[in-house]
Amino acid sequence: MADTRLIHGRYRTLDLIGRGGMGEVWRARDEALGRHVAVKCLKPLGPQRDQALTRVLRERFRREARVAAALQHRGVTVVHDFGESDGVLYLVMELLDGRDLSRLLEDNKQHPLPVVDVVEVADQVADALAYTHRQGIVHRDLKPANIVRLTDGTVKICDFGIARLGRDAGFTAQLTGTGIAMGTPHYMSPEQIGGTDVDERSDLYSLGCVLYEIATGAPPFDLGDAWAVLVGHRDTPPEPPRARRPELPEYLDRVILDLLAKEPDERPRDARELGRRIGEGRAAPAYARTAVTVRTGPRPAVRPPARPDGAATDRRAAAAGPCTLPPDVPVGPGGERTARPGPGAPLSPGPAPFPEPGSAPPSGPGRADAPGTGRADAPEPGRADVPEPGHADALGLGRADVPESGRADAPEPSPEEAAALAGRHKAGLSLGRLGRWAEAAEVHREVAAERARVLGPDHPDTLTSRYEAALALSRTGRAADALREHTQIARARERVLGPDDPGTLAARQETAYVLGRLGRHFEAHRAYTEVLAARERTMGPDHPDTLRCRHNLAFNLSRLGRTQDSYRMARQVAEARARVLGPAHPDTLVTRYEVAFALGQLGRWPEALDSYREVAEARARVLGPDHPDTLAARYEVGISLGRLGRSGQALELYRGLIDDRTRVHGPAHPETLRARHGFGVNLGRLGRWEEALAEARDVCAIRERVLGPEHPDTLVSRREIAVALGWLGRWADALAAYRHVAGARERVLGAAHPDTLTSRDDEAHCLERLGRAGEAVELYRRVAALRRRPAPGGR
Repeated sequence: MADTRLIHGRYRTLDLIGRGGMGEVWRARDEALGRHVAVKCLKPLGPQRDQALTRVLRERFRREARVAAALQHRGVTVVHDFGESDGVLYLVMELLDGRDLSRLLEDNKQHPLPVVDVVEVADQVADALAYTHRQGIVHRDLKPANIVRLTDGTVKICDFGIARLGRDAGFTAQLTGTGIAMGTPHYMSPEQIGGTDVDERSDLYSLGCVLYEIATGAPPFDLGDAWAVLVGHRDTPPEPPRARRPELPEYLDRVILDLLAKEPDERPRDARELGRRIGEGRAAPAYARTAVTVRTGPRPAVRPPARPDGAATDRRAAAAGPCTLPPDVPVGPGGERTARPGPGAPLSPGPAPFPEPGSAPPSGPGRADAPGTGRADAPEPGRADVPEPGHADALGLGRADVPESGRADAPEPSPEEAAALAGRHKAGLSLGRLGRWAEAAEVHREVAAERARVLGPDHPDTLTSRYEAALALSRTGRAADALREHTQIARARERVLGPDDPGTLAARQETAYVLGRLGRHFEAHRAYTEVLAARERTMGPDHPDTLRCRHNLAFNLSRLGRTQDSYRMARQVAEARARVLGPAHPDTLVTRYEVAFALGQLGRWPEALDSYREVAEARARVLGPDHPDTLAARYEVGISLGRLGRSGQALELYRGLIDDRTRVHGPAHPETLRARHGFGVNLGRLGRWEEALAEARDVCAIRERVLGPEHPDTLVSRREIAVALGWLGRWADALAAYRHVAGARERVLGAAHPDTLTSRDDEAHCLERLGRAGEAVELYRRVAALRRRPAPGGR
């Protein structure tokens, strides 16, 4: 196909992504919906083919494409459309921002992937296969080239049914001397080789071959001759993966070998059983200790699709956002939620880590897992963002009257000096509660230095002051410094107090939190898993601190794109907290809020709406109607109504919320402006674009004055102005606004950041609408080239 060819009058090809035995894959633009897609074009059905066979293949293609299009799971590539154009069968799929496992191994010079990544691939592919097998669909051609890992860590299976079509059409090579068309033999089950009926367990065998290869660097039967490979699958027991790579966890070695059993009945019963075994293995402490190799470099955010015609029904941009989310879960700036941003995206100031675990459950009706509105993500007026005065003493970490490990060798301060240090420590805590984090950090650093001088650097009181200073660092946006401090504190506490001491676990949990803030979610997952295992072992599964850790782990699963797992875990934590703390306890409501969020991410918006309403009503009773958490839940009700197309109701909700936010926080408060942003979004959804434009301009002007011209919220409002201008047909003005946003994001985030690239796509779309196609094509190509580059800042 020639460059920029229009397929079926709708899909304009832009760049050739790949070419193989079946045909070609192009990056293309869907002219009807204004989004980028991948178009797979099978090799032409030429006139030399038997016409009867051609008709059969066309019908098979339509049938298989319909089956693939019906699959709706985060682990399966979405099929948008299919058809035939000029004798070429084509399939339109979502455009994936990532690399297949074969390419990952090739780029890594055939070295195996990090253990934690192998486990993630196994877990996510098992989940996707469990879903497809429940639909009665067997892939039959699972191999590294058909499994793609996105830049955010999500793993997707490609080519359900399509690869089989290619074999039937003779697109792939046949084994010499046989009449059986086959693909690569390295991943075929013995029953496939024998020509007998296959079922879901054949896919499990192929997955075992894939996991063996990414765990060791080579397939289980890595022989040059195809027949030797087939005989190996059929007759030869595979060498255990740990024989090739000793650091692999024992449970993973056993799982892979069980998947490679010659007889289907000897393999795991189904993919759900496989997922259960992986989950049990990774949750065990032994897993956390063996998974010592982590992913190098942070993960960028998933690239959101381009907006059609300048109008967005989904306003979720990928940058910092409102303070209504849990730890490590930002939202779209100025309004509605988005895919989780990567570490390059600026984070909202103030997501505070949970209170130091190990203490008794905090008192007071407003206390949740962490400070903040709704899902405990940011400081708010009147709430304790750090432990109450004396909180560290309650942990047994700072009490001068309790003998502790390491005190005997350190000089004792005078009573006056000890009292002065204790008073300054409490003053630092009070500054933190008032949101004056920079001053709090300075006070705690000074107290830590004095305590180190008079008590010693490893004294528990010294470590407590260092811990509080690190908490303050994380709240002032210095996540890297906070990570370094918490890591050192955790090691010192383990040395002085022991590995299972509540203070040690608290520091390790804060380390996990800050890793999440830095976008290092796989490392955070491992750290949370280790702490959770220790808490369950020493405190029990229903202890409030254990549940708090599981709550954090559920958040982090969401950041990893494992929404279903996050939903499952959050629901379990909510049930346990309701049982232990009561159904209306603020901690229980925080987790129920997370359950509602996960429901929305899963597209289950009616359930999400009901859940948010229940949380809002419960918070109004427990915390009061004007409490920030209550207002945050009402905001989420508005988002859910908008997602369900009930914009009229959303408009009324936002109108009341604006009044309440203005009364409680003032007209220029970020949360008041966020409610106004939601109001403007729904004006647009109702087609009231002149009013939407006026609202967006007003909110943008206030945000620019209060937050600054390049703050993420300000840029989202400016983008909303461009959206309204586009809908009003004022494309030249829209182009200027989109260029302003793109230029600002490039300065703040970098030219290759996903948010910047999305803005450049907006700019190119405006150029198209203005008839400047040449400039648009050039800009699309520049964006495509930047998207293919490795993310900057990788380690």
